[in-house]
Amino acid sequence: MTLHIGFLLFPKVQQLDLTGPYDVLASLPDARLHLIWKDLAPITSSSGLVFTPTTTFEDCPALDVICIPGGAGVGPLMEDPETLAFIARQAAQARYVTSVCTGALVLGAAGLLQGRKATTHWAYHHLLAGLGAIPVKDRVVRDGNLLTGGGITAGIDFALTLAAELVGAQEAQLIQLQLEYAPAPPFNAGSPETAPADVREIALQRAAESRKQRGLIVERVAQRLKQVG
Repeated sequence: MTLHIGFLLFPKVQQLDLTGPYDVLASLPDARLHLIWKDLAPITSSSGLVFTPTTTFEDCPALDVICIPGGAGVGPLMEDPETLAFIARQAAQARYVTSVCTGALVLGAAGLLQGRKATTHWAYHHLLAGLGAIPVKDRVVRDGNLLTGGGITAGIDFALTLAAELVGAQEAQLIQLQLEYAPAPPFNAGSPETAPADVREIALQRAAESRKQRGLIVERVAQRLKQVG
């Protein structure tokens, strides 16, 4: 039976949030992947790469897996009723509801993190609790059928974890080998715990405005979720 796996595509998506797990899951046997948006017009990612949606909210089939990547464009999504309704509708029947990086904030805005363990990019991890989630600092966090990946490159770890759930550990390891996924970074600066203090401070300074704006959005979303609840 064909696995239908859908990735939300949106303006200013972080391309590696999308393409990392896409490459992993596209390697699954008998899987059909969908890039989903409101229409089929080309979408420009935060780094300038252009993607073309393959289906619309209206025409998207029932998904076995729905994945929400993150990126600079998640703020508007968190207050977009049409997008949130689509996600909630698909999540209600999907086998797995998933996200990468700040895509978790969009799941939270759709009311899908209430009382559930989740993770996201380290710079925005503090916002999860405001969306009703139980924040967990890990590369991949599972809570029932909810799988969330940490920041950007963690999307590959997340996708391999999901692949093992879908088709077994051996097939997932085969995909890992085919992709030669054997990280050996030149620096041990990939997390705030291991990065040099000056590097961490620069990163926080550069993310300051985004953290502020997303914090305000989370406050508004939290109020809306309380009213709905």
